[in-house]
Amino acid sequence: LDSENFGALVYMDIIQNAKKYVYITTPYLIIDDQMLTALTYAAKSGVDVRIITPHKWDKRLVHMATRSYYHTLWENGVKIYEYTPGFMHAKMVVSDDEIAVVGSINFDYRSFYLHFECGAYLYNTDSVAAVKDAFLAYEDASAEVTPKPQRRDGFSSLYHAILRLLAPLL
Repeated sequence: LDSENFGALVYMDIIQNAKKYVYITTPYLIIDDQMLTALTYAAKSGVDVRIITPHKWDKRLVHMATRSYYHTLWENGVKIYEYTPGFMHAKMVVSDDEIAVVGSINFDYRSFYLHFECGAYLYNTDSVAAVKDAFLAYEDASAEVTPKPQRRDGFSSLYHAILRLLAPLL
């Protein structure tokens, strides 16, 4: 199974086939262009895409890399939240009251391509509603991130570009 990137493929499939919503919790959001495109395209297509990441981080550089994606996601209709009570380590995806995945698969390069992560794939079961309820409880304890209009200076853009270049190593 090492030749298949099942975590990334399953998440991509869920995002691309969502009709109403896709809700995601992940402590690390360090995505490649393909995943970024899938998330933003879904949002632009009218799918309610929401992502919760932690406000309190365990690794500063990883947290900064995660935040480097916020602006692009936000300007394309993805709603971003940060969980404020503490470090949130949940990895869940739930979509359209039919599908959910709960497990150890982060939205990052290491989980998708380097580590052998696993998750429970739930389809058309009552447990999907429980995952959605858990997401909504996390959302209630989170603050929505709405980037302030700002002029992107050269240093900030360079810093984000360097973080994304180093992302596979984080």
